[in-house]
Amino acid sequence: MAENLLIQGSSKEELYQNLIPQALALIEGESDLIAAMANVCAAMHHTFGWLWTGFYIVKQHELVLGPFQGPIACTRIQKGRGVCGSAWAQAQTLVVPDVDAFAGHIACSSLARSEIVLPLINRDGVVLAVLDVDSAELATFDDIDARYLAQLCEALVKLF
Repeated sequence: MAENLLIQGSSKEELYQNLIPQALALIEGESDLIAAMANVCAAMHHTFGWLWTGFYIVKQHELVLGPFQGPIACTRIQKGRGVCGSAWAQAQTLVVPDVDAFAGHIACSSLARSEIVLPLINRDGVVLAVLDVDSAELATFDDIDARYLAQLCEALVKLF
């Protein structure tokens, strides 16, 4: 396993094109979900310098904090609450350009300004976890992020 990522690029898409194969290589052959999530989190977080990057795992009837990078976070989120709980309930990716405009947003950090949350969904359509990424800047996330982050989520679903 490599000790460092080799990320080059001047655009968001170029950064993702460098990151994705290396992140997938980090989890290739890994059987432990938490270990894989932890490395993927670190790779994403350090590539983009986001405020918070992490996973919440569905455990019984709530999302429970999993591996993450960034400031301390909410440890449990109910289905349908906040952006993470809404993405879980709707089983779809949510891109929020301004978290203050999202009704019911849960402010784990007052520094968060925009957010993207992607559900990790198995073949039966069951949401197993969510990937949550927060930025200290407004309107950070878009379809490019959704497309590339979905590739990482699809790879991680195989470890459940």
